[in-house]
Amino acid sequence: MKNLLMSAAVGDIAGSAYEGRAHRTKDYNKVKMFSSRAHFTDDTVCTFACAEAFLDGLDMSANLWKCSNEHRHAGFGHRYKEWMACHNPQPYGSFGNGSAMRCSSAGWLAKTEEECVKMATETALPTHNHPEGIKGAVATALSVFYLKNGCDKEFIRSAVLEKYYPQWAKQKYGDFHDEYTFNSTCPGSVGPAIICFLESKDYVDCLRLAISLGGDADTLAAISGPMAYAHYKEMPDSLVYKALKTLPDWMVSVNERFDKLCADKFDTNMMFNAK
Repeated sequence: MKNLLMSAAVGDIAGSAYEGRAHRTKDYNKVKMFSSRAHFTDDTVCTFACAEAFLDGLDMSANLWKCSNEHRHAGFGHRYKEWMACHNPQPYGSFGNGSAMRCSSAGWLAKTEEECVKMATETALPTHNHPEGIKGAVATALSVFYLKNGCDKEFIRSAVLEKYYPQWAKQKYGDFHDEYTFNSTCPGSVGPAIICFLESKDYVDCLRLAISLGGDADTLAAISGPMAYAHYKEMPDSLVYKALKTLPDWMVSVNERFDKLCADKFDTNMMFNAK
């Protein structure tokens, strides 16, 4: 497997075209990969910033701050913008879904469950140090970690969804699709994103299910996309190619170096089988 970080970026870019009240859709059949409005957003910036910090042993908070300020117009939330404007930025107790959207590198890199939890927490703490913010990152990264190691969907439902988001565990996509509205919190985003993955048929189907919830489209797709890639082991090359063409050079470099580090650490196709 390669282009591991792109599994989040492709989801972010695809979903970006359906952000905002005027563009949200509930119609699965109207979701395109990619529309003319598609572009990378803060989800991709922060995903690559976290990965770069792990790659180069950088301070997580400082690198998030630096990379975010280099892409100030990527669509950051109001409170995060205030954090970006500080010379000595401190965590502000957020439980928004920003922690879940940026943490996939922890799931890809970790060798053990304990290491995954530690690394996911590290990605959240600079801003999202609320227990729910940390939980969102941990649940998302663990899903990627388990799936890359061969765990099946039922394992994710029991070990992640039931444990971290029991309020979502018994729900099916069709149970909440029509009533679901924009929700930028971890409790309102991570459970639905996991369900999109659980009920998907392939990577693109997962993204379309996430986007057509009519909510925080780019983030739901950025959260669920890495889960789908870890499970199905495939993403359309055409989408990856188009997405890479939109990214700045530093992200392309991080993408390549991150793949090499993961390949050097272990075989990303299988470490163990725990179905």
